[in-house]
Amino acid sequence: MPGQRSPRNQGDHNENEKSLVALCLSAGLLAAAPAVSLAAVNIVPQDISAAPSIPTSTLQQLHWTPVSPSQTLSSDISAAGQTLNTGDITGPVMAYSVPANIGELNITLTSKVNNESVYAPNVLVLDQNFTPAAFFPSSFFAYQEPGVMSDNRLEGTMKLTPALGQQKLYLLVFTTQKDLQKTTQMVDPAKAYAKGNGNAVPDIPDPIARHGVTGSLALKASTSSSSSILVGPLFGSSGPASVTVGNTAAPAYSTQPAPAAAPAAAPAPAPVAKSEPMLNDTESYFNQAIKQAAAKGDIDKALKLLNEAERLGSKSARATFISSVKGKG
Repeated sequence: MPGQRSPRNQGDHNENEKSLVALCLSAGLLAAAPAVSLAAVNIVPQDISAAPSIPTSTLQQLHWTPVSPSQTLSSDISAAGQTLNTGDITGPVMAYSVPANIGELNITLTSKVNNESVYAPNVLVLDQNFTPAAFFPSSFFAYQEPGVMSDNRLEGTMKLTPALGQQKLYLLVFTTQKDLQKTTQMVDPAKAYAKGNGNAVPDIPDPIARHGVTGSLALKASTSSSSSILVGPLFGSSGPASVTVGNTAAPAYSTQPAPAAAPAAAPAPAPVAKSEPMLNDTESYFNQAIKQAAAKGDIDKALKLLNEAERLGSKSARATFISSVKGKG
């Protein structure tokens, strides 16, 4: 690929550069250790040998969606994705551009599970001249259990340090045929809820998410003060002049920040339930828990269980709550 150095034919200057980059990378991985899954500990992002080789001219033809710092950008891949027929890349890809003149960056990419399907992302990081600088394979993005305000998801945080003079970084997100042959073992929401509240974890099977070519991504870029992966040429080394490359006209996407948690309140109209039905075992767990809480007079807990159940798609939790509170459960 034009502008890409061969790792096997480097002079002494490049060897020194490699050593300095390795120091930056090591510090970044140590700083990010709490957020990196065990499966991702041995990943060396600046080893781009496993990344697809994409001609610069092809990259220039993509529409690069600009990402503003400290703002969560949500994208539906089926609507905003683009076609890139190169190597093992399969299905639509997402292309983002990030400001590189605001200091070190923490970039968190989240792929949400929908209808027991998830997009397993790979991320190729390119400098402002579209030279590959780092590669985060799908194994870097670890499974995260559902929480009160979050669903099942794959997630990872990339720590990047733009080299002096960089104006933009580019993130190409894609999945591969190899990823499509794999699945992700999830944790049933009832188990996650029980564990989070210190209750006995029910003995029910965990669902499995298949990997697909579409899904929902959320990307957030924020500044960081810690060391990370260096992106771009070092200390003004010879190279192409700084230019803005590619069309930054963005496909349709939402930039609304995630809603804040609502304060506790009295029973309100039923929240909008998920379109997909809840599993029978999960439905039974929440209904039983609602009955037990109501029987003990703990209406607040029963209400919380109702809200959580309906958020997960329950169709019977409200009726169970009402009959239990009336002493008919």
